[in-house]
Amino acid sequence: MTEKHLTDVRFDSLDIHEKVLEGIREAGFEHCTPIQAATLPVALGGCDVAGQAQTGTGKTAAFLIATFHRLLNSEPLPKRRPCDPRAVMLAPTRELAVQINKDAEILNRHTGFKLALAFGGTDYEKQRQQISDGCDVLIGTPGRIIDYSKQDVFSFNCSQVAVLDEADRMFDLGFIKDIRFVLRRMPSAEKRLNMLFSATLSHRVLELAYEHMNDPELVQIEPEKITPDRIRQVIYFPSNREKIPLLVGLLRSMDPRRTMVFVNRRRESERLQRFLEANGIHAQAISGDVPQKKRLRLLKDFQTGDLPVLIGTDVASRGLHIPDVSHVFNFDLPDDAEDYVHRIGRTARAGAEGDAISFGCEDYAQNLPAIEDCVGYKLPTEAVDPSMLVDIKIPPRPPRRDGPKGRPRSGGGKGSSNRPRRQRRGKPPRK
Repeated sequence: MTEKHLTDVRFDSLDIHEKVLEGIREAGFEHCTPIQAATLPVALGGCDVAGQAQTGTGKTAAFLIATFHRLLNSEPLPKRRPCDPRAVMLAPTRELAVQINKDAEILNRHTGFKLALAFGGTDYEKQRQQISDGCDVLIGTPGRIIDYSKQDVFSFNCSQVAVLDEADRMFDLGFIKDIRFVLRRMPSAEKRLNMLFSATLSHRVLELAYEHMNDPELVQIEPEKITPDRIRQVIYFPSNREKIPLLVGLLRSMDPRRTMVFVNRRRESERLQRFLEANGIHAQAISGDVPQKKRLRLLKDFQTGDLPVLIGTDVASRGLHIPDVSHVFNFDLPDDAEDYVHRIGRTARAGAEGDAISFGCEDYAQNLPAIEDCVGYKLPTEAVDPSMLVDIKIPPRPPRRDGPKGRPRSGGGKGSSNRPRRQRRGKPPRK
């Protein structure tokens, strides 16, 4: 990003439908961000866009504004049923789909379009009924949307707008076949407006764009600036035994009102949560295995400040609009160098400042050269001062998870298959 977060381009200077402008004004927006200023004139003019910009730069508002403008200025396709969406927006994660829907509700206040949200993990019948009752704009994850389409809850054949958000993450999560399934069932590319947004426009993403879009215009906002200038980055090199004492010490020395801690494995996030809670730091772990209702509650608590520390794997690092994240910790350096950029991009959003603190431990220090090659510079380092390491309380071990019918998975408890066989009286044990 540039030092100037907003451009001189005003929303009311663009050819945006008045009903959409009313929602923009109520949202408090006046000037466009760089990605909005670059993509909106193209999309409002009816041309396809493939846009690249860092997270937190306003990509969601850009494609929502262009979508609502397009639908207001065109008639629904013939033979469209009320349940058939006129616009379909695909996101890689449930949390991102929910966030897009929240932003859409704000900008949609005066347009009158019916929004529907579809994602896995919860509310199957509720979401299905919402689509059946009428849907103009369908937002969700590929799996659940395809599920409903195969049951003829709705059809893609009347779609006039297609949006792919965080397209590179779609590839990472294995959604590319699902995306092609959706796009091939829509009207041909020249009969719809197509918008693709991503933090990176890799060769595979561009191949997808040229295959399923109508000669899209590529818009890249300072791609050479890999990380925001306003993020203060530092890396420590603790031993594995020092990582938790160092993390607790650093958190106690700062105001962890909204801090994200990233780890590479789900079990490590759960272990780290127990240690932080045992040492007086309120923290919760979020990963793909957390039930959807709990995930949404954790994100809400984190956004409101009731939960100061959120621990996550890379599932939680992309596409979440969480304002005012003050600190990001890479408790584990990521195995994928690009994930470093996405992780620290949770802070210093929308022109703000933030801190990104990384641990180069015995297990993951070897990932550092690839990360520095990715960002294009050496990360600043600091020595681990002994005074930074605090004495910590060891949390109790978690209860063992039961297997089927309440039997322990292993061990010598009642019902365990690992108990030694009872010897027959008067006979030697079998060899």
